[in-house]
Formats: sequence, C-alpha cells, structure tokens
Amino acid sequence: MLGEPPTRWHPVVWMGRYLGRTGRWIAPRIDVAQPARSGPFAAGALAWCAGAAAVVLAAAALTAAATRLPSWVAALLLGLALKPLLAWRMLRDEVLAVEAALARSLAEGRTRLTHLVSRDVRALDEGAVRESAIESLAENLNDSVVAPLFWFLLLGLPGAALYRFANTADAMWGYRGERQGRAWDWAGKWAARADDVLSWLPARITAFLLTLSCSLSRMRERVGVRVLRSLPREARRTPSPNSGWPMAAMALLLGVRLGKPGVYVLNAAGREPTAADTRHAAALGARVVWMMGALAALAFVLQATWPGA
Repeated sequence: MLGEPPTRWHPVVWMGRYLGRTGRWIAPRIDVAQPARSGPFAAGALAWCAGAAAVVLAAAALTAAATRLPSWVAALLLGLALKPLLAWRMLRDEVLAVEAALARSLAEGRTRLTHLVSRDVRALDEGAVRESAIESLAENLNDSVVAPLFWFLLLGLPGAALYRFANTADAMWGYRGERQGRAWDWAGKWAARADDVLSWLPARITAFLLTLSCSLSRMRERVGVRVLRSLPREARRTPSPNSGWPMAAMALLLGVRLGKPGVYVLNAAGREPTAADTRHAAALGARVVWMMGALAALAFVLQATWPGA
C-alpha cells in the first residue's frame, strides 16, 4: 500500500551505493594484467563481510532502541524499518508496465524490460520479452518478499537486512565474466555463494506457495500435484540452484514456456505466453504475498502466545 520510500531514505539504495563504490575497488579491469584469483576473491569477501556487518549492526541497534519503547510504538517502528526491505508493489508495477509497453510497440517493450533485467534485450521478440518479464516476477517474488520475511521471522530485522544486502550484492557483483569493463569471476564469487545459501530454502517455499495459491484459486488439487511432481526436474535446468524453483513453478502453473536464450528453457512443451499470462502471473504473485504475510503474522501470534515455541 505504501510503495517505496524516497531514494534518499531507502536502505537498499544505501546498500547499492556502498556496493557500487567498493565494486570498483575489488574487481580488476579487463584491460590490465589480471591478478591471481585469490586477490579479487579475498577483496570481494572482505568487502562483503564489512558491508554485511554494518547492515546487521544498524538493524540490531534499531531493534534494541525499539525494545525500550511502548510495544505499539516498537511494532510501528520495526514495521516501517522492514517495509523498504520488501518490494512487491514496485515489482508488480514494473512487470505490468512491460506488458503495457508491449501493447504499444516491441521497441517500447524491450526498453521497459531493461528496468527489470540486465541481459541484452535488443534481439528479443515479443514472446521473449514477455517470458523475461514473467521470469523476473517469479524470481524476485522470492528475493523481494518471501526470503526477507523468512529471515525476519528467524532473526528479526537484522536477518531481513542481511538477506537484502546479500541479494543486492549478488545482483551487483555475482557475475561470471566481464561486466562494465571489469572481471567479476572471482571478485563476485563470495557474494554469489552467500546469496545461494541464504536463498536456498526461501526459493523452494516460494515455489510451494505459488503452487498452493494456484491450486486453491482453481479448486483443483490435481494441478498442484502435477506441478510438484515436475518441479524439481524443471528447476534443475537453470544454472542457479535457487531461481529455477519459482520460475519453473510459474511456467508450469501458467502452462507456458519460459527461458533465457542459449541458457535454459523451462516447461519446453508449454505454449508462448500471452498478455493474459502476464496478468495471471501478477495475480498469483499477489496471492503468495498475502499468504506469506498471513503465515508470518500467525508465527508472531504463536510466538507471543508460547514464547518458547
């Protein structure tokens, strides 16, 4: 309902600025002699740990300050601090904006897609643009909603902040090969592996919640059973150990083919997605957001009722 706070107050923007500045220090330029692998890897790991420590300490200090306030004030403060670490509304709006741009022209759709993905979009046809948008919605449903809430439930505000830092670091550093004139194979490896570890369980929860939301909406249990049977096989087709799970779930539930040219194809027997599929994907994502919110609220109620639970 609130959307994103102004850029100057957005903690994820602050994380991105830190990562952007230190990234120029840890990743060697491709036009100079490349150092040994250990140097960029150690620099990347050290910069990641320093940034993560600062984020966790800031979140822990805010939590400690909140505990000294009346409970309703503390709840409001922590809720406002957590909100910028979740980004469903912006994600949904950007995906639907790609669809709206495609309705005007392929060129506009490609341009709008660059707000969501870093891949080269110049050669994508209409179907490939739509596939990329739906994939981005599914993957970021985990990264921007489910995973931060999962770690908030386990470790409080420091857990959610740590995850968002790790996910942002992976997005900015976790590249294979060259990007913007710098070599990231080893400089970004720590960031990529940290995100893999922290996203492992939430990504699978996201896929399950997507399947459950579709099954409940159609009142057809067989849909969910069929998807769950095929999901592990399809999810393994992507290079990532995690992003394939929500993306494969979305492809199977919509009955469409999703893929990245030259890298992978999910649900290869599916049809090409249409504009209606984009809207359906956004609706499924919204249901997952409400389900995850309800589960989180229930967990807090249980914890308050039985503190030892």
